[in-house]
Amino acid sequence: MDTLPPPASGESAAPPTPAQLRELYALMVAVRHLDTSAIAWQRQGLIPGYAPELGQEAAQVGSGYAVDTTRDFVFPTYREMGVARTMGVDMVAYMSTHKATWHGGLYDPLESRLAPIQAVVAGSVLHAVGWAHGQTLDAKDGVALTYFGDGASSQGDVHEAMNFAAVMKAPVVFFVQNNGWAISVPTERQVAGGSVAARAAGYGMPALQIDGDDVVAVLEATRRAFEHARSGNGPVLIEAMTYRRGPHSTADDPGRYRSLQEERDGAGIDPLERFRQRLLADGTADEAVFATALAAAKAEAEQIRTGLTALGSRPGTEMFDLVFQETTPALQAQAASWREESEHV
Repeated sequence: MDTLPPPASGESAAPPTPAQLRELYALMVAVRHLDTSAIAWQRQGLIPGYAPELGQEAAQVGSGYAVDTTRDFVFPTYREMGVARTMGVDMVAYMSTHKATWHGGLYDPLESRLAPIQAVVAGSVLHAVGWAHGQTLDAKDGVALTYFGDGASSQGDVHEAMNFAAVMKAPVVFFVQNNGWAISVPTERQVAGGSVAARAAGYGMPALQIDGDDVVAVLEATRRAFEHARSGNGPVLIEAMTYRRGPHSTADDPGRYRSLQEERDGAGIDPLERFRQRLLADGTADEAVFATALAAAKAEAEQIRTGLTALGSRPGTEMFDLVFQETTPALQAQAASWREESEHV
């Protein structure tokens, strides 16, 4: 599905250069290795929880690579580690949320252009539309990129966000990673009509349904969507078809709702290996390039692990100090009770 009209200028963005293709591969390797490392860290007790993204590297790296961090803003869920890494966010600060050191990440959202990690299902889309509408009111040219899954697309917040964005022509790119599962519920059991992208027509906005396992296709589609929104034409919906190869989170057991054979059949070709074969076939990269990327990814993951280990606990008083600008009697009573109990721990 592709209902996005061509740019008014008639000129499409140039395809990625060989150097950019190699960079995309290196980013995918870094994301893959950090993702699998984070699962191991959770099993080792270094972090209490994590939401894996195995199989979604192409969708995240390709879309994140299209962001202009001088003017755009990204609104993630809890599964966009690959987007954060692609945007250059400090990954120790990002992973601090998964260590439960700081809610939303210790990184600076304004500097990084990545909003705090959003754990509320579909909550990020509302924030994105609000920010984008502000760009319109201020006559600025920033575009909001917001992520959510096929499961989250069934939330009422998504309807409200898309309707408002379309009516107000807010510069938003709604990026749906359709990984086939809303935790344990397959897409076909919770998305009426079989396609999230098809819903865009009801809001009068264009949509793209793309191969989310092809990093170049994702990059090119996201760039097209950004150009459309930046030109004052309103929002765009992208549905990247991919597959969640692992559990929903480290607390999930996918074996309770799908077999290993079903997982293999649904996952298809590994997006990282697929891109590797493409680069080999067209002579853009060789085994030395791949080895260098892997070595760098391993070294980076070790540095992040060291940084996470060194993170200390935050002051417990922050639970109460950072809730309201002006405290309430109920919150004051809770803080007093906590202090009394903690003195005897």
